[in-house]
Amino acid sequence: MAEYPGSENETRVMPGELTAVVGAIFQACKMDEADAALLAGALAAADQRGIHSHGTLRVPDYVDKLTKGGVDPRGRPVIASRNGAALVIDAKNAMGQIAAHFAMSAAIETARATHVAIAAVGNSNHCGAMDHWAAMALSHGMIGIAATNALPTMAPWGGIDKIVGINPLAVAIPSGSEPATILDIAFGATAHGKIRVYRQKGHPIPEGWAYDAEGRPTIDAAQAMAGLIQPIGGHKGVGLGIVMGMLSTLLSGAAYGSELGNMIEGPKAGKDGHLFMAIDIAAFQPLYRVKERADGISRQIQSSRRRAGVERLYPPGLLEAEFERRYAIEGIPLNAETIAGIRVAAERVGIAHDDVIRRAASWLACRD
Repeated sequence: MAEYPGSENETRVMPGELTAVVGAIFQACKMDEADAALLAGALAAADQRGIHSHGTLRVPDYVDKLTKGGVDPRGRPVIASRNGAALVIDAKNAMGQIAAHFAMSAAIETARATHVAIAAVGNSNHCGAMDHWAAMALSHGMIGIAATNALPTMAPWGGIDKIVGINPLAVAIPSGSEPATILDIAFGATAHGKIRVYRQKGHPIPEGWAYDAEGRPTIDAAQAMAGLIQPIGGHKGVGLGIVMGMLSTLLSGAAYGSELGNMIEGPKAGKDGHLFMAIDIAAFQPLYRVKERADGISRQIQSSRRRAGVERLYPPGLLEAEFERRYAIEGIPLNAETIAGIRVAAERVGIAHDDVIRRAASWLACRD
């Protein structure tokens, strides 16, 4: 869910300016200008949709990956093999967002001829919020599906060893007049980055999100960071996390589970795997009819009866779409720690006085 507790310690930043600043930082990390803009745009888009756990708070981490973490800032993904509708993508150790964009684009293009296409990606890195990549299919009259592995943050059901990732899945289904149905969920009760946001804000996390290191439920964000994420649905969530991780890695030869790294030492560069699918709706049903029915399902959800105390019902993707529209006008709310991280990253790569950075001085000057 794209909601966090409010904070008085937030600054509004317009999406275009945020993308320009972050793009300049990544370009200073020796990324190609277009790739730097794509990566920055993906992070800003997550913030604009209210998914701050996968937004620009990750800029310092990404700078580390690009400058000393072994990720190739000039990595250029290629199609390693093509067998009909089955593609294997070698990401060439590029940032995961670069690989994801390349792979989903290839799946969409292939699906124009084959109607369904799957791209399995290996030799990649963290690729951000998965809804961004699934949604690429929408404008092409297709359903998009995106999945990835993740650093292990869960234990097998009943265990306390971190060997299972929350391994998210995103599905995007086009609609007509209603916002598209876009589901992006991991199989843990939350994401590690969301706990990090709560810790930044000094708020306790909701009950049911995490265990401490000994497997006891906790609402303390710091203990949760050192502990385990709880799975959704008990053993069912762990099972889904396991198989989604397998789908995201076994088809491309990427690393699974602890082979990827850990939350203390971090991920191993070039070990991530992803899976992307494009489904041409017109090969199954007329596109207009599917869009009409998707609209109807969305409206049915919104108009259905609510439990006491619930003000509104949201079909998947509606809340994020409303954030996106609102923040396009009002600016994206960023907390002081995120802004400080962006400022420090700019200083670290030597562009603290770049023209783009100077133009953003009003909000980059905010202190945590």
